[in-house]
Amino acid sequence: MGEHDHQDPVAASVKAKRRYRVTSFDVAAEAGVSQSTVSRALAGDPVVSEATRARVAVAAAKLNYHVDENAARLRTGRTGTLAVVVICRPDEEVKNFNPFHYALLGAVCAAASRRGHETLVSFQGAPERLWGLYQEQRKADGMIVIGTSENPQAWDYFHGLAQDGAHLVCWGSPHEDLDWVRSDNIGGARMATEHLLDSGYRQIVCIASETSAQRQFKERYDGYSERMREEGLTPRLITFEEGLTRDEQGRRAAVQLIRSGEPFDAIFACCDEMALGALRVLREQGIAVPETVGLMGFDGIRAGAHAAPALSSIEPDFQTAGEVLVDHLLSVIADAPGEKLRVPVRLLMRGSSRR
Repeated sequence: MGEHDHQDPVAASVKAKRRYRVTSFDVAAEAGVSQSTVSRALAGDPVVSEATRARVAVAAAKLNYHVDENAARLRTGRTGTLAVVVICRPDEEVKNFNPFHYALLGAVCAAASRRGHETLVSFQGAPERLWGLYQEQRKADGMIVIGTSENPQAWDYFHGLAQDGAHLVCWGSPHEDLDWVRSDNIGGARMATEHLLDSGYRQIVCIASETSAQRQFKERYDGYSERMREEGLTPRLITFEEGLTRDEQGRRAAVQLIRSGEPFDAIFACCDEMALGALRVLREQGIAVPETVGLMGFDGIRAGAHAAPALSSIEPDFQTAGEVLVDHLLSVIADAPGEKLRVPVRLLMRGSSRR
């Protein structure tokens, strides 16, 4: 009788267990759903409800199941990667870029990660260096494009890619026909104006624009105007100069307002960086904030919290913004795009508006 004629039954059992590989069918049985639902849930398909996605995740964790990424990519033709393009001004250094977009970028990358996707990030501005052929070169399944609208050549380039069939969702685009996500700009502006009114201010001026390519600025002016008229007050618009930094736009608008000689007791600036520029001028002119003039911004950037006094603002829900952008892009990739969406906002009540 040879040495291999008798095998240890325990060793044989362990060997058999090692050979067994948990599959998505096992996860489906454990979760009580179909195998295709398991695949969609683990791929982050927005068609699958959060409750079902959570049940599948629990079952997968219990069985120690891990998706074979290479097999999944071959089977679906997908890369599992989303490109995020941040549009800068053509001559802008990244270190000077709007901090709002950095916060939004972080929220997008975190949301993609929670849905099992990698992100590929690119900062683009110079016309000769624009590039978005991620799908064609199998580098990503689609693009989220965010950034300044003051680079029309860049937006025209990505608008053309979308018209040619690229999977693309944006934040900040001047093109209405793109798939976009935005803040609740009108609701937020009404909220800001309501807060200033409640604080006792009546001669409220808005730094904004009705003609800027940045659509949200007109929406914010519209929300402010609506609330002022409801109170029986006349809206006043100070238009910022195009082509300057936001801080400089706010600074020059405040100088123009003071030189006009017309009375005012509060400023609602359509973005935080403009509000911070206006705050600098008010301090230089010896105008006390908030005792003499109240000040509100919009965007909730971190720098506002460290101003003196701290800047009151309207902040979009950044986590929701990231999730909505990612889910909307995944829907576009799945050829099931939904409606254009608005992200909720909240009031950040700080020292610059508290009399």
